[in-house]
This record gives sequence, structure tokens and C-alpha cells, in this order.
Amino acid sequence: MQTTKLDFQPINLDQERDLCIQFRADAFVCSFGSAGQFYQEDGRGAEKYLQWLEQRMQEIPNSCVHVWQEDQIIGQIEMGRWNRDTSVGYVNLFYLIPTCRSQGLGKQLDRHAAQFFQSLSCYSARLNVSPQNITAVKFYLKQGWMDLGPREDAPEVHFFEKTIERN
Repeated sequence: MQTTKLDFQPINLDQERDLCIQFRADAFVCSFGSAGQFYQEDGRGAEKYLQWLEQRMQEIPNSCVHVWQEDQIIGQIEMGRWNRDTSVGYVNLFYLIPTCRSQGLGKQLDRHAAQFFQSLSCYSARLNVSPQNITAVKFYLKQGWMDLGPREDAPEVHFFEKTIERN
């Protein structure tokens, strides 16, 4: 099976705000069965998310990218540093549109994130995953992520960690 080479470009928030919201909301549906947590009780979740995304992209250039397949955006990655240890990378979002899932494309997203974290001199990376999202859990384990168990402050999700290879 030949895999299409994907292109990773910084998110253009002026043009792609709605798409970012759509992707993030769908990620909540995949993880928790509903986008309710994303939109929050006050209904301002999308607005707060866009403010956070803009700030993240200003603080760490190239940390938030859209995944392009030819002339179509098919996914999104949001990365940064873990707030408890800046030598550890943190993935806020790995996302592919439903029609592009289970085709081997996620490996390229994982590889892109590892290269990004190498450029920040991170020795490992972390992310959260809902154990209910069995497809995601299987993918991460297959890519070498280790399940560290439930987060103390959010037991509905598990921390996963992966060593970042040094060049």
C-alpha cells in the first residue's frame, strides 16, 4: 500500500477558524461521545479555544498545523511544551477527518510531531486520550506511546508518553 505524502502547514486562522472549531469539536465527540465539554456551559468554548490557539501559535511558531493532502485540509495537529516540564513535548490534538482514518496516515502525523519536538530539544512527549476512544488508544500503542494511566486531575483520560529519539 502506497501512502500519500502529507504536507504540514501552519494554520491560517484568518481563513480556517471554522474548520479548526469543527475539528476540535469532532475530536471531543470521538473521545467523549459529545462536544458538550468543548462548547462549555457558558457557550463560549469555541471562542476561548480560538483565543488559546492564536496565543499558542504566537508563542511557539509552527506548533499548530493543518495537514494537507494535495489541495485539501484533512487534519490538524496542536503541539507545545508540557506545562510541568518544558523538556517534555505535549500534543493537544492529533486529528484526521473521518474519511482519512485507518489508512496509515496517522503515522505521518506522529512522525511530524516527533520531529517538531526534536527541534524543541524535548526528550519525550505526552498526550491525553480517553480510554473510550479505543481506535486512538490502539493507534498510540502501536506507535510506541505508553499508557501511564489515568490523570489524577482528570481520571476520565489517560496520560500517554513517548520517548523522542535524538538525532
